[in-house]
Amino acid sequence: MDEAKHRATDAAAGLEARLAAALDRLAPPGALGLAVSGGGDSVALLHLAHGWAQARGRTLAVATVDHGLRPEAAAEAAAVDRSAAALGLPHETLAAQLPAAGNRSAAAREARLALLADWAGRRGLAAIALAHTLDDQAETVLMRLARGSGVDGLAAMEEARGMLGRLWLRPLLGERRETLRAWLRARGIGWVEDPSNADPAYERVRVRAALPVLADLGIGAEALADTAARLGRQRAVLEGAAASLARRCLTLGPAGEIRLDPAPLAEAAEETALRLLARAIALLTDAPYPPRRAGLERLFAALTGPEGEGMALGGCLLVPLAGGGHALCREPARLPPPLPARAGAVWDARIAATASPGAPATIGALGAEDLAALKADPPPDLPPAWWRAPRAARLAAPALRDAEDRLIRVLAPELPGTEPFRDLVADRFAVLLRIA
Repeated sequence: MDEAKHRATDAAAGLEARLAAALDRLAPPGALGLAVSGGGDSVALLHLAHGWAQARGRTLAVATVDHGLRPEAAAEAAAVDRSAAALGLPHETLAAQLPAAGNRSAAAREARLALLADWAGRRGLAAIALAHTLDDQAETVLMRLARGSGVDGLAAMEEARGMLGRLWLRPLLGERRETLRAWLRARGIGWVEDPSNADPAYERVRVRAALPVLADLGIGAEALADTAARLGRQRAVLEGAAASLARRCLTLGPAGEIRLDPAPLAEAAEETALRLLARAIALLTDAPYPPRRAGLERLFAALTGPEGEGMALGGCLLVPLAGGGHALCREPARLPPPLPARAGAVWDARIAATASPGAPATIGALGAEDLAALKADPPPDLPPAWWRAPRAARLAAPALRDAEDRLIRVLAPELPGTEPFRDLVADRFAVLLRIA
C-alpha cells in the first residue's frame, strides 16, 4: 500500500465521527433524504448516514436519479434499491427526461435537482444530503477558474444551501474521495464506477487528471478547497453588504412583486448593486444559479438609466412604475404549469399549498382570462393596492382553482412587513408565500 493509501486508511478511522458531527451540525429536525447514485461517494454516504440515523433515532429516505444516458443506469438504480432495502430504508428511482440535443450534461444536472426537490417535497423531507467531497470541491474551483469566475464561482460549493425550495446538505465536503473508498473496502461494501468518470471528453475528468500534477506545485486538492473556504468567507461579507443595501431599496409590492428604489442602487458600489439584483431575482425564482454578470449589468443600466427601460432576465421582468422606480416580478410566460395543491407541493419554487381532504384543487398563475374576470367582478378581499401593481405581476399572481378549474381565490401578500415568511389562510387552504 502506497503512502497515499496509508493516509486514506488513517483518515477513514475517524470518518464515522466526522460525518456524524457534520450531520449533527447541518441537518434540521425531521426526515433526511439521501441522493445515492451507486458510486463510491454516495454509497459511503448511504452507509455512514444510516449509522448516524440509527444512533439518533432519525428517519432517512433514499432516491436515485436515472438520467437514461447509459444502459447500465437502471441496473445501478436497482442495486441501490437493494442496498437501501437491506438497511431498512425506503428507496425511489426518479426517471429524468432529457432533450435529445444541446448541453445534456447541464440538462441532466438541472433535471436531477428538480426531481430530487420534488421527491423531497412529496415525502416531506427536511433536507437532501448530497455526497460531494473535497475532491469535487477542488475540481469545481479549477473549472470555474478556467471560466474566469469571480468570488461567487470560486467559493464553489457550500455545506448547506437553500435551492428550489429545499435545503441541500453536503456533509462530506471535507472528506477525500479515497478516504471514503478506503472505508468501504475495509467493510467489504462495493460500489459501481461510472465509465464516464474516465472519459477525457468531460472537462471534470481532465481536471481530475491534472490535480496530481498541480499538487507537485503546491496546488493540490486541499489547497484549492482551502482557497474556496476563504473565498466563501469573503462572499459572506459581500452578501452582508448586499443585504444592507436591500433594506434601503427593496420593498415587497402588493402583488408579490419586488419594488426597487433606484437612488440607493445608483449610489452603491456596482458590485454590491449587481449582487443585490441577483438576490432579488433569486427571491422570486429560487433558481439554482444567478444570471450571468453581463445580464445583471444590463439590468442595472436599465434601472439607473434616464429612460427607465424595462427588460426580462432570469425568468423575471423589470417594469417601470408610473410614480417612479421599478418593479421586478415573475415573467408570466416563464411560469410553470399549475400544480395539484397536495402536501409538500411547491409551485414556482416559492408557493406551497395544501388542500384539506376532499377538496382537490390546483395552484398556478392567475393568467389573463381570470384577471379579466376579476376586473368585471372584483372580490372584496383583494386590497386596492393590488390593482395598482404592474399588470405582469398580477398575471403571475398565484391563484387557487377547484377541480373544475374554476378560480377560488387569488393569493396576495400584505403590504411589506418585517417577517420573511407569511402564512395566509385561504378558505380550505393553508398557503405559504416565501417572497420577502
